[in-house]
Amino acid sequence: MEPETKTTPETTTPNTAPIAGGNSSFRRNERSPRGGADRKPRREPRAKPEFDQKIIDIRRVTRVSSGGRRFSFSVALVAGNRKGRVGVGIGKAGDTSLAIDKAVKNAKKNMITVSLDDKMSIPHFVSAKYCSSLVEIMPAPGKGVSAGSSVRDVIELAGIREVGAKLRSGSKNKLNNARVAVKALALLKKPNATKVAVTK
Repeated sequence: MEPETKTTPETTTPNTAPIAGGNSSFRRNERSPRGGADRKPRREPRAKPEFDQKIIDIRRVTRVSSGGRRFSFSVALVAGNRKGRVGVGIGKAGDTSLAIDKAVKNAKKNMITVSLDDKMSIPHFVSAKYCSSLVEIMPAPGKGVSAGSSVRDVIELAGIREVGAKLRSGSKNKLNNARVAVKALALLKKPNATKVAVTK
């Protein structure tokens, strides 16, 4: 009789392919490094606007029509570049952002250039009256800006230093106070013209 031969089962090599969701280190190596091409580029910084602005008054106004009451917003603001240009504007719209945009456009349209001396101060005393608002603006060397209400906003956005302002009226209307300040600053003359007038 022939001897029986024993057959051994074949050994299978284990599957080296990564199991989905199992080997996280293998998938981490395939990712692109940080800061790669798949990262979104950063947004460019917004350009600084030419004129700074300060809202002095915002109120909700009502218009009565046959269909009922209609509400809108009225915004008054001061705009200036802090280098001698300043203006007051007013805008009205159904939304505050639209009203502010209209007020900025109106302020740019009514902007004036202030005559300043070398120290960014006013050359002489000046006063003006608008409606019931009366203001006096005078040089104040070494004292900084001494003013109140919306007159201070006009002076600061115009870039004026070493000046004092006094409201001689009892008006609490911020829009009129800002407008009378702009009117007074528009009356300023150049420093050279004032010197020539004094010598003559």
